[in-house]
Amino acid sequence: MKGFLTDYNNGAFWEEKDGFREEIDAMRTVRIFKDKKYQTIKGFGGALTQASGYNYSLLPDAVKEDFIRCIFSEEGLNYNLGRVHINSCDFALGNYAYLENADDPIEKFDISIDEKYIFPMLNAASKYGEVEYLATPWSPPAFMKTNSEMNHGGQLKKEYYGQWAEYIVRFIEEYEKRGTRIRMLTVQNEPAAVQTWDSCIYSATEEGEFVAGYLGPALEKAGLGDIKIFVWDHNKEALYDRAKETLDVPGADRYVSGFAFHWYTGDHFDVVAITAESFPGKELIFTEGCVEYSRFADSNEVRKAEMYAHDMIGNLNAGAHGIIDWNILLDAKGGPNHVGNFCAAPVMTNEDYTAFEKRLSYYYIGHMSKFIKKGAKRLGTSRFTEGIDVAAFENPDGDVVCVLMNKTENAIGFSLTDGVQGRHIDLPAHSIMTVIG
Repeated sequence: MKGFLTDYNNGAFWEEKDGFREEIDAMRTVRIFKDKKYQTIKGFGGALTQASGYNYSLLPDAVKEDFIRCIFSEEGLNYNLGRVHINSCDFALGNYAYLENADDPIEKFDISIDEKYIFPMLNAASKYGEVEYLATPWSPPAFMKTNSEMNHGGQLKKEYYGQWAEYIVRFIEEYEKRGTRIRMLTVQNEPAAVQTWDSCIYSATEEGEFVAGYLGPALEKAGLGDIKIFVWDHNKEALYDRAKETLDVPGADRYVSGFAFHWYTGDHFDVVAITAESFPGKELIFTEGCVEYSRFADSNEVRKAEMYAHDMIGNLNAGAHGIIDWNILLDAKGGPNHVGNFCAAPVMTNEDYTAFEKRLSYYYIGHMSKFIKKGAKRLGTSRFTEGIDVAAFENPDGDVVCVLMNKTENAIGFSLTDGVQGRHIDLPAHSIMTVIG
């Protein structure tokens, strides 16, 4: 058995530990149940936004290479999932669409804007293996919407449902021509939120109608029927209700592969678990979370990192199959963002773009993404105290991986056991450890 410890207060980051003594202390035990196996893990990743690509473009070449290695290699976060946006999002340099006018034919579809900042990252990431990409629209072009702009909500006009589905298909085809295969889609980012940035409103029924009547058939017609479609892509508290209402639409269940969700309204792990239990044939993907400066400006590095790990562990224990963080790289201010909606990120550049900094959240994320392999099975666990967050997995090679986080002000000692063998673990205050073996 070996462990990897991150203890910010004592300067340890993925520090290897071994020599755990044998022990089973029934009064202070974290238990792993190897025979209780649950969902299969798809992997971990982040969003390759235009903002991230812009920051990446300003780094020196050697620093660019180091950054990609830190994100996608086995020595780094080992990401195998990614998220890209269809048209602009708030973390872009401004609003843009690939067709701007109502009378533009689909042949005028122009994706060259993504070639400047997004594709260099996609191409660099591919050197470390296949990344499975999910594509998400924040807004259709302004001419397709009821409010005639990409920002401030509005809805997709009914008469454009077919053209918008063809537009999404064209996006996928253009990305594939340039070497990036889209494997997953969500219908709309945050479809219940009217934002000052790129946004569009759908009811759950409207999502189902669009998928069943337009998007699903359009993908099949184009030979892209293997692409998985996810709905909701918004906060967890409404996940079950939205899933149920969408699947009640005739024909939607055939095309909907699963449900995507964000973290901005709190834990709600019970809702994730209820959704997983209610729709066992569907996948659950966490697709966005960040520490917003507008809400958590005073949070220190430990608090930010614990927010990430607590949510990841809770979502995985509730049945999530994959975790995709928000921007993979932001500047020193938490941007750029075309409406000033700045936030923290696990990796951020310095002010003059000569280097990047791995924040503490980078290491906390890595305690899962680095060690839990694609195809792993989640295992059952039990803990003696709420002071420790715990999740365990069996990798395809048979290794058991257990992630343990101490959120308290005091060190905690305990036995980690599978009921047959046990090892004593000392977990320092506000630290996280991954144990393998």
